[in-house]
Amino acid sequence: MDYKKSKAPVNTVTRDIMELCQETGNIYESVAIIAKRSNQISVEIKQDLNKKLAEFASYNDSLEEVFENREQIEISRYYEKLPKPTLLATEEFVEGNVYWRDPSRESNIDD
Repeated sequence: MDYKKSKAPVNTVTRDIMELCQETGNIYESVAIIAKRSNQISVEIKQDLNKKLAEFASYNDSLEEVFENREQIEISRYYEKLPKPTLLATEEFVEGNVYWRDPSRESNIDD
């Protein structure tokens, strides 16, 4: 997922509950799907951020010396300005880009 080019808003947006529950028929199920997707996005963003910060890491033997790396600070600021994972997940859900299924609703092929 390319969360950097997402059209998700950076600030909180009021949503129509009926729009969110159209696909599932249940608002609680929709929120659960959005929450699970949000957790996936959060893990992906954290891994990406840690990977980029590790490129600029400088390891010292002395614990007293702490160096601020300008590149690390800029990368961190960039990630702070991205939309939150919940907003990204909600936007994906509204656009229909989230795949989900409910095994209890699926009919058995053997029947």
